[in-house]
Amino acid sequence: MRDLYQQIAELSPDQRALFEKRLQQKGLNSIKISRISQRKDSDSLPLSFAQQRLWFIQQLDPDNSAYNVFSALRIQGQLNVAVLEQTFTEIVRRHETLRTTFTTNASGEPIQVITPPQTLTLPIMDLTEVSNLEEEVQQLVVKEAQQPFDLTKPLLRLTLLRLDAAEHVLLLTVHHIICDRWSMGIFVREMKALYEAFVNSKPSPLPELPIQYPDWAIWQRQWLQGQVLEEQLNYWQKQLQGNLPVLKLPSDRPRPVVPTYQGSQQSLVLSKPLSDAVKDLSKKEGVTLFTLLLTAFNILLFKYTHQDDIIVGTDIANRNRVETEGLIGFLINTLVLRTSLSGNPSFRELLHRVREVMQGAYAHQDLPFEKLVEELNPERSLSQMTPLFQVKFDLQLAQVEPPELSGLTVSPLAFDNGTAKFELRFNLSDTEQGITGLVEYSTDLFNDSTITRMVQHFQTLLSGIVANPEQRLEELPLLSE
Repeated sequence: MRDLYQQIAELSPDQRALFEKRLQQKGLNSIKISRISQRKDSDSLPLSFAQQRLWFIQQLDPDNSAYNVFSALRIQGQLNVAVLEQTFTEIVRRHETLRTTFTTNASGEPIQVITPPQTLTLPIMDLTEVSNLEEEVQQLVVKEAQQPFDLTKPLLRLTLLRLDAAEHVLLLTVHHIICDRWSMGIFVREMKALYEAFVNSKPSPLPELPIQYPDWAIWQRQWLQGQVLEEQLNYWQKQLQGNLPVLKLPSDRPRPVVPTYQGSQQSLVLSKPLSDAVKDLSKKEGVTLFTLLLTAFNILLFKYTHQDDIIVGTDIANRNRVETEGLIGFLINTLVLRTSLSGNPSFRELLHRVREVMQGAYAHQDLPFEKLVEELNPERSLSQMTPLFQVKFDLQLAQVEPPELSGLTVSPLAFDNGTAKFELRFNLSDTEQGITGLVEYSTDLFNDSTITRMVQHFQTLLSGIVANPEQRLEELPLLSE
C-alpha cells in the first residue's frame, strides 16, 4: 500500500489527472488517496465527529465510565521501572492524542487542547505486605476501570502495582475519546519496541508519525462535504428509509427510563471442531467469517424476537489511509447493518443477503456514524442506549497480544468492569484455538442465566447451520436434541 501511495505521489500533474479520470470511470473516488496534511497551528482544534458524540455523552453523564478503555497486564521478572517510565514518556510524546484534553471556545463549541510533552512518572502502589493479595488486586483493577474521567483533565492513567520484587501489575486506562481498539494494539507494539531499545541503551527505533490525530480530524471535516457527503448519505438514507425497527429482545426486567450503563460479560467459546466447521463453510460459500457469523447472529435475534427486519451495529477500524496506520486515536467507525429475514429463507439464501448488505456498507464506510445519526435524526426514547440499533456484533481477526518484553513474562489480567454500552454485544475473536469471545450485556435488562442460555443457543444454532446450510430459518435449531 505504501508503494502505491508513493507511486501516486510521484505522478506528474497530467498523469495524475489521467489517473483520477480513470478512477472516476470505474466509479472510484480519487479523494480516497489524497494526502492528509499536517496542520499549520494548534488553535481551536476541532473534534472529529466521533469525538463530538462522546463529548456530548460525557456532558450529559459525567460519572459514566462505560467509555473507559482499560487493560491490566501482569508482568513477571525483573522489571526496570525507570526504563518503563522512559518508554511511556516517549509514547506520550509521539502521540498528541495522549496529551489531549477538551474544553470549549468562546462560542461554547468543544475543542481539543494539546499539552506539551512531559517526563512521565509511574505511580507505584506497594502491595508486598498485603495478605489477601489477589483479592486486593482484583478490587483495585475494578476500581480503576470504573473511575470516570474529567475530559478537561488528562485522559491517560497509568498505575503500577508491586506484588513483590519480581511481579507487578500494570494498569492502563484511557478514555475512548482519544483511543480505540486498534490504538491499543499500536500502544502495545510501541511499548515492546521502545522497552527493548531503552533497556539495551539504544535510541528509539520508531519513525516519527506523518500526522497527528487533530490533523485527521481537520481533514475529515474538510473532506466530508459536498458531493462526497451526498454520495455517502444517499446510500445510507436508502438503506435506513421508512420506520426503523426497534429490536425487542425479551428481557428479565423492563427497560429503565434512563439506562444506567451497568453491565456484565460472559465468555463464549466454540469448540475447535465447530470453529473449524464454521470457517470451512465460510470458505465454501465464498464469504468472510464475519459475514457467516453475523448471519447466524441475525437468525438468533430473529428466533428470540420473531422480527424479520433487524438492525445490528458493528465497528470498522477506519484505517484505510497510510497516514493513519500507526496513529493512536479514536478513528473507529460504526456501521449500521439492516437485514431483511422475511420469507423464511434458507441459511444459504440469507447468507448471501447479508453479504450484499456488507458489501454496500463497506463501500460507504466513510460516513461517520455520528453524521448519519445527525442527518437521519431518528426518533429515540431516553431508554435506548444508542440510536439506530440496540445490539452489536464484532469480530476481531487477531486479539491484541501482550508485549514480549526483554526478560519478562507478560500476560493479560482478566476482569469485568461492570459496564455495558449496548443492550447486547457479541465481541468474538478468531484465534488458533478456535472462535472465542465475550458477550457483554446490560444488567438493567438481563439476568446472567438468560445470557448463558443465549450463548448455548448460539452454539446449537451454528452446529445446525454447518450440519445443513440448506435448512430454512424456521427449521434451524436453538435447542440441542
